[in-house]
Amino acid sequence: MNDDVTQVAEQELKRLEYRIDELIRTVERLKEENRSLRAQQRNLSTERAQLIEKNELARSRVEAMINRLKAMEQHA
Repeated sequence: MNDDVTQVAEQELKRLEYRIDELIRTVERLKEENRSLRAQQRNLSTERAQLIEKNELARSRVEAMINRLKAMEQHA
């Protein structure tokens, strides 16, 4: 009877150990995914800032062209 209890206890410990290993792997995978997502977020934020800057530059150039065209109309 004692051997049966010991075997059951060992099986339970092995199951628990396996489950803990699975959880550790899951945590490591999630940490890596989180690092990757944070890096992607930083890259996207940088890209967004660059696009906003380019958009502002384009807007000012277009406004300057419109003002030059208006000035040319008035002098013509």
